This record gives sequence, C-alpha cells and structure tokens, in this order.
Amino acid sequence: MSKYYLFYGSERYTQAIMRPIDAAIKARGGKVAWFFNGPGAEDLHDDDHLLATVDEVMRWNPFAVITPNNMVPHFFPGVKVQTFHGFDAGKPRHIYIRGFFDLYCTTGPADTQQFLALANKLQHFHVVETGWPKLDYFFTQLPEHLPPVKQPPTILYHSTFSPSWSAAETLYPEVKRLSQTGEWKWVVTLHPKMNEETRAKFQALENENLTFSNTDNILELFGDADVMCSDTSSALSEFLLTRKPVVTFNNRRPGPQLIDIHKAEDFEPAIRRALTRPTELMQAITAFGESIHPARDGKSAERILDAIDDFIARGGKNPKAKPWNLWRKFKLRQKMKYWK
Repeated sequence: MSKYYLFYGSERYTQAIMRPIDAAIKARGGKVAWFFNGPGAEDLHDDDHLLATVDEVMRWNPFAVITPNNMVPHFFPGVKVQTFHGFDAGKPRHIYIRGFFDLYCTTGPADTQQFLALANKLQHFHVVETGWPKLDYFFTQLPEHLPPVKQPPTILYHSTFSPSWSAAETLYPEVKRLSQTGEWKWVVTLHPKMNEETRAKFQALENENLTFSNTDNILELFGDADVMCSDTSSALSEFLLTRKPVVTFNNRRPGPQLIDIHKAEDFEPAIRRALTRPTELMQAITAFGESIHPARDGKSAERILDAIDDFIARGGKNPKAKPWNLWRKFKLRQKMKYWK
C-alpha cells in the first residue's frame, strides 16, 4: 500500500530542498502532494500534485508532513518533520524549538549535538542526523579533486537581505569598480527578500564581466565560481562544502574557515588572498565541512525517509507531548482561515 506524504512550504526555496525527497518517495512507490501557505506553488511542475485547501490536505491524510519551514500546521495529519532551510549562519533562532515537530532531520554533527541536548531535556521531539536533501544532487556532481582556479577567475557575490547583516550597500561600489576592470568574471545573486532598490542597483551593473542571476537555487552557480563573497548568509556554508574559499564582511560567526573583513578597502585584497588558496585556510574549510555536513554520498533524502519509517515503527510518539503553543497555533489558524 502506497504511503502518502505532504510537502508544506511558504517560500519559493521549498521546492529545491524537497525535490530529492520527492524523487526518493516515488522510487519507493509512495505518493507526494504539495501545499503552500505562501509563494512557491507557481514554480511546481505540471505533473506535481498541488493541494489548494486544507480540506484537501485532510482528505489526502498524509503519512508524514515534511517541511524546511520553522513551523507547520499542527492540525495536519501525519508525523511532522523538519529538514531545515539552511545551515546555521549565526543568525538568531536557528537552534530553536517551536514545539511543532515530532522529528528533526539534522545536517551534521554541529547541529545534531545541540538539538540532541534539547531533545534529551524537553523529550517531545526526536533527532536524527540525515544530511540535507537539497545537497543530494549537488554532491553527486562535485569533482573528486578540487579543480584549479580558472583564468580569469569567477567571483560569486551573494548577500542576505536583512539590513543589519547585509553588506550589499557597503560593498556595492567595490563590486562595481572591480567588475569594470575585466580582471575577474563576476556573478551576482541576492536573497529573494532583498529590497528592490538594492536589487535594481546591482542588476544595473551587468556588463561583459558581470552577470546578475535571479536563480532560486544558488547551488547552480557554485560549480563555476572560484571564490564566494558574502556577509552573514547560510549560503556561504553551502559554498564551503565545495572546499573553495569564502570572503565575508562582518560575519556574525567568523572562524578560520572564512576570510572575514570589516572595511570595504579590504575587499579586493581579501579576494586576492582567497584566490591563492593558502594551506591553513583550505584545511580549516575542510574541517568546517566535516562539522556541518560530513555525508557526501547524495543520499540524505533516503535517510530522511528511513528516519520517518523508524520513528513510526517505534510507535510514532515521543516520551512527552508537545507544548500547548496556543498563541502560535491561533495565529497559524488565523492566517490559514481554518477553524475546524
């Protein structure tokens, strides 16, 4: 008998994270439906099964609800599973329990240890280290050995959207100046929530040396890039898994795996250093990758499905009930206009 799964999302990035799980479920003979409480449905494929109402979700009666979101409707049927929408970039509330999930599928030891400590204390959720499904195809495409820096090198610039964390406005003049020299190729991509004025400024920089990308899946840009430049974004952790250097501006959690700067005039020298791939930096990048995502076999989606099966085989319950969460549940029902 087929198992019915539901993917729940409220942002366009949901699809890139869920696709490997979608393929793994169908390979096992299961059925998948999608439900969006926000943007994202418009990007689905023609053969995807979209549920438009909560009543349709109830009739679908999923075996499990899987989401990268921080919250999930508590009234949906099925085991509630979080896969996360990015790595811990030092922003607030990444390691934070909202009381909606039965099972957290963590990416690597750094997160797993922290979530396990909370699971042992609170006892109303289970934790399994599975790896992150968004990276499954990505890992299968990575070369076995790090390729040499291209000539000319390609610099990927990405910024988060929050004004307190973003370096986009500060570094804009430097990106503009350096892209006009012709020494390096540039690809610029900004967080989907970046304000439109900043987005327009960077998009207007397009020239023979700079391309502005609107891709929803930044992983597509990693293969050609020799260095990434960012600020405090979870995408930089994803890029570090290619074992190539990252330059950051005022990163909230700097470490030896990053070249972190605090002044715009240090931007160009930092990129030049990154392109030389100094030994101590490259060793730190490798160690960091092992701490956040040691699995490089492209089978995280399979492990997530196994974790769900194991959880249900053990009874599908945790030692303690989830907290009441009355205010959050009320707000969620209010947003979805569902009171049954």
